[in-house]
Amino acid sequence: MTHVSGGQPTERSIEASYQNSFGRIAGYLPADRAVVHAWLDEIGRAVERKRAQNALVRHDSVAGLARLIDRDPVTRMYVSLMIEQARDRWKGGVRDIPDLLDHLDTIVTWAPRYTDKIHFPMSALFVYMMYTPAGLAIFRDRGLNQALVGILREWCTYLDSPASRDVLTADQWLSQSAREELKLDDFEIDFTLPYGGLASFNDFFHREIKPDRRPIAGGADPRIIVAPNDGRVVKIQGNVRRTDEFWIKGQRYSLHDMLDGSDLTTGFVGGDVYQSFLAGSDYHRWRAPVSGTVISARVVEGLTFTELESAGFDPDAGTQSQIYEASVNARALIFIQSADPIGVVCVMPVGITEISSLTIGVTPGQQVNKGDELGRFSYGGSSMVLVFQPGAVAAFDVPDNKTGNMEKGQWCAVNSQIAHTG
Repeated sequence: MTHVSGGQPTERSIEASYQNSFGRIAGYLPADRAVVHAWLDEIGRAVERKRAQNALVRHDSVAGLARLIDRDPVTRMYVSLMIEQARDRWKGGVRDIPDLLDHLDTIVTWAPRYTDKIHFPMSALFVYMMYTPAGLAIFRDRGLNQALVGILREWCTYLDSPASRDVLTADQWLSQSAREELKLDDFEIDFTLPYGGLASFNDFFHREIKPDRRPIAGGADPRIIVAPNDGRVVKIQGNVRRTDEFWIKGQRYSLHDMLDGSDLTTGFVGGDVYQSFLAGSDYHRWRAPVSGTVISARVVEGLTFTELESAGFDPDAGTQSQIYEASVNARALIFIQSADPIGVVCVMPVGITEISSLTIGVTPGQQVNKGDELGRFSYGGSSMVLVFQPGAVAAFDVPDNKTGNMEKGQWCAVNSQIAHTG
């Protein structure tokens, strides 16, 4: 919970809550809060210009949030308090509920630019609100979350449209600096064509990788387990429990909550969990870590803008939030029946912050080979969890991240070896 002095947050507590935020730790938001302030000023000016031109359009999803706030006095109270408390932290933010709705209407048709210092607009918009006492409560409310998911989906629809590819240019996401930073030559992009031959911003975000850039470790050897995604190791934990206090500091995975009460949960008790984090620039498609038969595949509707609370600066806050989010956030559950001794493996992509879509590309009964595509994320931050039954993994071949710092975990390429069975 945020510390206050004389009823007001101190500069020290504001800085601590910001530096503890998942967006900051994950690199979605800059270390310098002044950069966030400058971006908020920019989008505020964009809102004002639209108001002056009578050009603001109330999108269906934002109208849905407006109706929720209007008809539910408790939601209206918390949202109003959240905005007021956030303005105690920085005066240049959203002024009131109508202003918040206008900002969201602007973001719904906002394609991030490479040259922007803020690539995740809703994370920046909400960063002060999320860490107020009212924000910590209301962002866990299912009704508000459902409304936010609707906004994220409408934004995703825009990012799926040709209108969003105006930022796929030689001075933005296809620039030489972006090409080097994001290793774009590893991907199926034709730089000789307009927009790189891509249909939309999301087409760029979940771009296809050239097969020779991510070879499948061990080939068809069933003993080798491969990474389902590009990403850094967050945590490897053995002897996981059916239920645990995932909201308590201590790196606890709770299988019943993670697997949404699945009938298959019992088989994973005492097994192993491998979790990795995908940065915004990572490859955002998911691959099969083992060969086998898909026995179940579904999306669990969960939270989006919420994370574990920390008092004061906590260098472990990002890892703690990743583990918490594995139990409560939007996620896909794909269960694959592999040959013994591996047995059933659960592949669990987790949506975080600006995740608009988890798209599953396989169906129950389908045979998959190690390295086959299972699905993809659309624009946003994300995490990946693998859950193994007891005895399936003889040893992990990548080190556990014991630093508490997500950015210091070992980076693993999709299809690289992360573990082996006996």
